[in-house]
Amino acid sequence: MVPAGRDRHGGVRPDPGGRCRHGHGPLPRDRDPEAGLIRAPVPGAARPPAEPSGGSPACRGREAGGPEGRFDGAMSEREDFLAWVASDLYAAELAIHNGDPAPRRALWSREEPVSVFGAWRDAFGLREVDELFGHLAETFSDCTSYAFEPRAWDVVGDVAWTAGFERTSVSVHGEPTSYTLRVTQFYRREGGAWRVAHRHGDSVDGV
Repeated sequence: MVPAGRDRHGGVRPDPGGRCRHGHGPLPRDRDPEAGLIRAPVPGAARPPAEPSGGSPACRGREAGGPEGRFDGAMSEREDFLAWVASDLYAAELAIHNGDPAPRRALWSREEPVSVFGAWRDAFGLREVDELFGHLAETFSDCTSYAFEPRAWDVVGDVAWTAGFERTSVSVHGEPTSYTLRVTQFYRREGGAWRVAHRHGDSVDGV
């Protein structure tokens, strides 16, 4: 039997109400409960009520019920991490596809090593990664759709990773286009906050 709130792989099942499984922290995105997509809210759609001032945006310090009724702090850590992916990181990715690199730069590590194996261009080291983000922001505009479909993720101490598909409709050099990227990212916890340290993305067809 699949425990409530989890998919058949043991991952966190997306909650269509816009909150984590415990009901804490409305996230600025909608989830498709079947496909597990993290995507932009539909214009004009009702949003969950804002959490009172001082409330935590994630269920920090709470333990999630693990398989067979056990309580597993590691599962809460995974839920908190995925909440960050679905909120702060998602917003940063949406911003760069609309020409603003600042949110992505803010969420990337400022400590070496950092690297990108990009679908269009690679970058190694802080200087090259920063230049790449500026180049991408100049390339992208008018993003009409961006969704991240996480297929696997984990947190081990102060390191985490995600693997999934990014589906994007955006203008590239002014020309509208749509594409899907297969993306793996690695993260480090620095000063108590998650920061991206590596990205590997390549284009795929028929996914």
